[in-house]
Order: sequence, then structure tokens, then C-alpha cells
Amino acid sequence: MAALVDGFGRVHTDLRVSLTDKCNLRCSYCMPPEGLDWLPAESVLTDDEVVRVVGIAVRDLGITDVRLTGGEPLLRRGLVDIVARLAALEPRPRLALTTNGIGLARMAGGLAAAGLDRINVSLDTMHRATFVALSRRDRLDDVLAGLDAARAAGLTPVKVNTVLMRGVNEDEALDLLDYCLEHGLELRFIEQMPLDPQHGWDRDVMVTAEEIVATLSARHTLTPVGERGSNPAEQYLVDGGPAVVGVIASVTKPFCAACDRVRLTADGQVRNCLFATEESDLRTALRAGADDAMVAARIRAAIAGKRAGHGIDDPLFLQPIRPMSAIGG
Repeated sequence: MAALVDGFGRVHTDLRVSLTDKCNLRCSYCMPPEGLDWLPAESVLTDDEVVRVVGIAVRDLGITDVRLTGGEPLLRRGLVDIVARLAALEPRPRLALTTNGIGLARMAGGLAAAGLDRINVSLDTMHRATFVALSRRDRLDDVLAGLDAARAAGLTPVKVNTVLMRGVNEDEALDLLDYCLEHGLELRFIEQMPLDPQHGWDRDVMVTAEEIVATLSARHTLTPVGERGSNPAEQYLVDGGPAVVGVIASVTKPFCAACDRVRLTADGQVRNCLFATEESDLRTALRAGADDAMVAARIRAAIAGKRAGHGIDDPLFLQPIRPMSAIGG
């Protein structure tokens, strides 16, 4: 097995697989109130195609970690079976899933039994009114129930992903951390990135990682946890540990030099960067009868052309045409 290496020597071992672009929330930083035009069903990879591509990636390309994303992956029919089939691959990859948590209370046990190892749940607020304003849906109780179910099912550490937005929920950083500490959850703050379909992102009003750390430090003692390697989060022991909190400074302190991720969209396109403006079409090759070696070669070629960094600070930076929900987290 030859490693999946780009032109800068970065070895890629982490595959993000989007299972759908559909979502049952309408978060203001992700999509407009009316939603988006979903992908036609026939353009979305089938269960067999997803399992085949992931199998090639782990067997022939050195992928060790697979994360299932969306849209909202819990909306994918057959999700539990997909997880079980991926868990049966040799060598077995570590399997994680990122979700908004709606429906997780019902599915956590089945996902764990099928072989899912870990889960991340997006939660930006503990206040119902703010949740409704952000997501345009009154589903906070469902998300909290999903977090409890994930812990009970052993999908630990259960991580909570939070995006702070100025004038919206930036005052909740400490409340969110205290909730996670009380419930045995691992909180990770993520700087808001330019991935909204409205192209309304403004760096000048983004809540930065530096601000987040300063806010948390007003009540807690944060101790940095060593080298992070390819982990996107800078981790801190909270009040001496063992609890930790992570801060992902995707914009102000990019970690592109250690990036080990490759993405597969729900419609079978390989993206070598979250902010890539080019994609490599696997779906057409799969449906035209390409053998495993040809599929692997296409993935290698896509990664070989990966740029040194996402270029958000470049004056010529262009936001991806696809919004986050259509790329996969």
C-alpha cells in the first residue's frame, strides 16, 4: 500500500464522506430560510458505491479514519447498514459521524452496535429562542436528548462543535463549556468560515480563537495540551483536567501544513480541500466500469494537486461555489 501523498509531502489518512446534502435545519450561517436545491437522487452515490470507494481508500490508499457527514447524515436511508459494512472492511477504519443531533436519540444505539466509534454533534446555543433564530426550527430538546443517547451508547468521547457569531451567541461560550463539563462532553469551538451560500461571511465580525480563549480564561484555567499533529483543534486542559476544550482557528491560525484530509461529496466528487474550487469526478468513472486501480489513481491525482493552503488571507481568494452542506464537514 502506497501512502496518499500530495505535492508538499502531506500524507492523507482521513476521509470525510458526505452521505447527503439534505438537512432538517436551516441554520442562518449555512443556508437560506427556504433551503437549497437538493441534489437529484440519481446523482447521489448509492450505498454500494460509497462502500466501494471507502474500501479502496482504506485498502489501497492508507486511509485509517473515515467520518460520515452531510448535510445531515442521519437523513440517509440505510445509514446503519452503511456503518456496519464500513466497520467490516479490512483493514478496519476508525468510524466517526458529524450530525446536528436531531434523530440521534433514536439512532445512537443502532449506530454504536453497527460499529460507529465516535460522534460529533453541532450545538451553538443552550437557549431555545437563540436556537430557533439560528436554525429556524424548534428542536433544541431533540439535540440535547441526542447527546445523552450518544453518551449512553458509548460513542465517546462525544464532541460538541460550536460556532460563535458576534451579536448572536458569542456571550454563551462559558455557558456552553460549563454544560459540556457537567455532562461529560468535549466542547470544540470553531471559527466561522466563508462557506455560506449567501456569501455573507465577514472576517471583521468573526469571533476569533484568541477571543474565545480569553473569554474562557476569565472563569477557567486553560493549559495547552502539547503538539496537536494533524488535529485541527488546539486543545486545553480545563482547570487541570482531565476535561479538555478545543479551539479550531481555521481562519486566524490555519493548520494547512499538517492537513491530512480528503473529502468525497454525496455526488461522488473528490475534493482535496474544504475550500477547493476544483473537484475530481469519481461517480462517472464508477458508473462507467472503472476498476479499483483506476478509482485509486483518480483519487491520487486529485490529492497530488492539492495547494499549500486554503488562501483565505489571499486578496484573490474565491469562496467555493458549493456551500458547506453540499461539501460535507
